[in-house]
Amino acid sequence: MQISSLTPRRRVILDAALRVLVEQGLRGLTHRAVDRAADLPEGSTSAYLRTRRALQLALTEYVVGRVAEDVDALLQELEDCTPEDPRTIELVLGLFARWLGEQDLALAKVELTMEAARDPELAALLARDRDRVVDIVAEILTGHDVDQAHDRAQTMMASFDGILLSALLRPEGERDELLRRVLPLAMHPLGTHQPAPLP
Repeated sequence: MQISSLTPRRRVILDAALRVLVEQGLRGLTHRAVDRAADLPEGSTSAYLRTRRALQLALTEYVVGRVAEDVDALLQELEDCTPEDPRTIELVLGLFARWLGEQDLALAKVELTMEAARDPELAALLARDRDRVVDIVAEILTGHDVDQAHDRAQTMMASFDGILLSALLRPEGERDELLRRVLPLAMHPLGTHQPAPLP
């Protein structure tokens, strides 16, 4: 889903659906709940997304699209960085800090990922963009002569998912310190040298 191509009304509906998902989980994601969260007349959401399943899938694509925009912007910034460049870790740290600061997008991603373990259709939507990012990261690593580039890219992505969840489970005051300790270690597979700790 191209976020920029959404109509203003559809964007309002999906933003409201995201808030409902974060506050009530997928079980609470109903047309009526989204209408209330968006402050729209009853029936507005169903006019765009007729079934509850259509609402779930559209929200999943929306979350994937928003995450993809952030990741694509990060990857553009990383193009000129080597795997051992300290700026690489700082850029990734900045994205994680922003996700954790806003939190709703990160929580929605975790919620949908857990549901996808039981729902092949949601899993396919999430995997499609994940595989695309893994391929891009692997290509960047290959350009820096890093061996086992694809496996290293997959390792990094899996580590990032775990770090994001671990940070969300910590009190807000402990999250930044956790990221600064573990991100350099998680990104170690990107290069051949042990990264220096962040200050």
